[in-house]
Amino acid sequence: MTSDVQDRSGQTAAGASEADPHTTAGKIADLQRRRDEAIHAGSQRAVERQHAKGKMTARERIDRLLDPGSFTELDELARHRASDFGVAANRPYGDGVVTGYGTIDGRPVCVFSQDFTIFGGSLGEVYGEKIVKLMDHALKVGCPLIGINDGGGARIQEGVVALGLFAEIFYRNVVASGVIPQISLIMGPCAGGAVYSPAITDFTLMVEGTSHMFITGPDVIKTVTGEEVSFEELGGAHAHNVKSGVAHYQAADEDDCLDFARDLLSYLPSNNLDDAPVLPPDADPAAAGEPAEADEALDTLIPDSPNQPYDMHDVITAVLDGGEFLEIHELFAQNIIVGFGRVEGASVGVVANQPMHFAGCLDIDASEKAARFVRTCDAFNIPVLTFVDVPGFLPGTGQEWGGIIRRGAKLIYAYAEATVPKITVITRKAYGGAYDVMGSKHLGGDVNLAWPTAQIAVMGAQGAVNILYRRELAAAGDPDALRAQRVTEYEDTLANPYIAADRGYVDAVIRPAETRAQVTRALRALRSKRQQVPPKKHGNIPL
Repeated sequence: MTSDVQDRSGQTAAGASEADPHTTAGKIADLQRRRDEAIHAGSQRAVERQHAKGKMTARERIDRLLDPGSFTELDELARHRASDFGVAANRPYGDGVVTGYGTIDGRPVCVFSQDFTIFGGSLGEVYGEKIVKLMDHALKVGCPLIGINDGGGARIQEGVVALGLFAEIFYRNVVASGVIPQISLIMGPCAGGAVYSPAITDFTLMVEGTSHMFITGPDVIKTVTGEEVSFEELGGAHAHNVKSGVAHYQAADEDDCLDFARDLLSYLPSNNLDDAPVLPPDADPAAAGEPAEADEALDTLIPDSPNQPYDMHDVITAVLDGGEFLEIHELFAQNIIVGFGRVEGASVGVVANQPMHFAGCLDIDASEKAARFVRTCDAFNIPVLTFVDVPGFLPGTGQEWGGIIRRGAKLIYAYAEATVPKITVITRKAYGGAYDVMGSKHLGGDVNLAWPTAQIAVMGAQGAVNILYRRELAAAGDPDALRAQRVTEYEDTLANPYIAADRGYVDAVIRPAETRAQVTRALRALRSKRQQVPPKKHGNIPL
C-alpha cells in the first residue's frame, strides 16, 4: 500500500496534516492515515512483548498462513461502541481481531486472527460481529474457515453483549459443521466460553509452550478446590493432545502450526458438495498388478507369534501415495491411528488399530477418537480405509464405569452411519464385538479384505480353549500339553479368515503384498458410490 499518492498539485498523502480535508487529496490522505492506524493498532511495546514470547502478531500469522498477497481484509476500520469503564477513550481500529479472506494453494479460505496486542484479544460486540460476518460469508461461498485464537475471552467492560456474540459464533459453528471445514489454531490463551468455538470445529491445533485452553484458570481452581496447577499443566498443548484429546496436533512452534493447517486443508474439500483436491498420482504399481518392493515387505511384517506387536504405520505408509501420512490426534489414544493420505492422488481417511499400544485394544478414548474421525470423513465425502488388528475392547472397571458401552457404541454408529466408500483390511486379530465395530461388512463395509494371517473369531485361542475345555483341562494329567493341542485345533478351525470368506463377510483373502493394488482397485470401483438413508431429522448418536 503506497503512502505517496499525489493530488493534482503534487501534494502527497505523507503530508496528510497539510492536506485540506475537504479536497479529494485530503480525503485520500485521511484514508491512508486511518489504514495505517488500523495496521499498527497495537502499541510497539505490545508487539515486542508478543515477539518475546515466540508469538507472531495477528497480521503476521495471516501473512504466513495465506498465499502471498492474497489477503483481503474486511472491517479494517470497525471500532467498538462501548462507553463504560473508560473504554470510550480507547477505540482502536479493528477492535482486536483481523478478519478477511484469501487463498491457500490457490483455494479460497476465510480467516480471522485475534490480536492480543489490543485489549488482550478479548471479544466485544464489534469484534464478535466481525467474526459472525466472516462466518456468514464463508457459509455463503462454501469455503473453509480458519480461526486463529489468541485472546482473553469475553471483554468484561461490555458484559452480556460480549457473551451474546460468543453464542452467535457458537451457533454458526454448529450450522457450518459438516458443511465447510473449520480449523482452529490456538496460538495463545483461549479461556472461559471462548474454548467452545474451537471445540465445535473440526480440528484444533495448539502450539507447545504458548497455547492454553481451559474453562477456569489456575487461580479459580485454587480458590474453589485448593488444587494448585500451572497454566501449562492445566491446559497446555501437551495436556490437550495427550490427556484430554481436545486438540488434534501439538506444534513445535507457530510456523509448524501454520504449516500443519495448510497441509491439513490440502486433504479436505472446500465444502461438502465439492471433492477434495486430487494431486497427480505417483507411478502406480497397482495399475500393472505387480507388487513393488515396498509392497513385498508386507509379506513378512506379521510376526509368527500372535502376541508379538508390529507397527501398523508400516502397513499404512506402504499403501498410501509416496508413503505420506498426515496423522491426526497422534499423541492421544495411541492404540488407534487416524489420519489422511492419498491413493492415486485422491484423499482417503485412515483408521487403524495399533498393536504397539495396548495390543490395539479399543477403549473409551480410542473409540471416541475414531468415531469423530470417521464422521468427519463422511461429512466431507472422503473414503474411509480401515486396517484391523484388534483383540477386543479393553477390560476393567475403569472402562466399564467410564461408559465403554455407551462410548464404544459411538464407533459402531459412525461406521454404520457413513455413506462414503468404506474399505477394510484385516491384517491379524479381529475378535469379538471389536471385529464388528471396525468397519465390518455387517456395518456397511463396501470392500472387506483379509490377509491370510487374519484371525476372525469370537475370542483368542487361549481364552476360548480355557472356556470350551475347562473341565477337560482340569482333569488332564498334563494340562499344558492338552491346552497347546486344543489351541492349535481352535486356530486351525476358527482363528483364520476362511470361514468369513466362505460366508462372504470378507470379499477376498489376499497376500499382504497385494494390499495397495486391491485398495486402489476398490477405490476406483467405488468412486461413483451413491447411498441413500431413510429420511429423518437426524439420528440420536449415543453421546
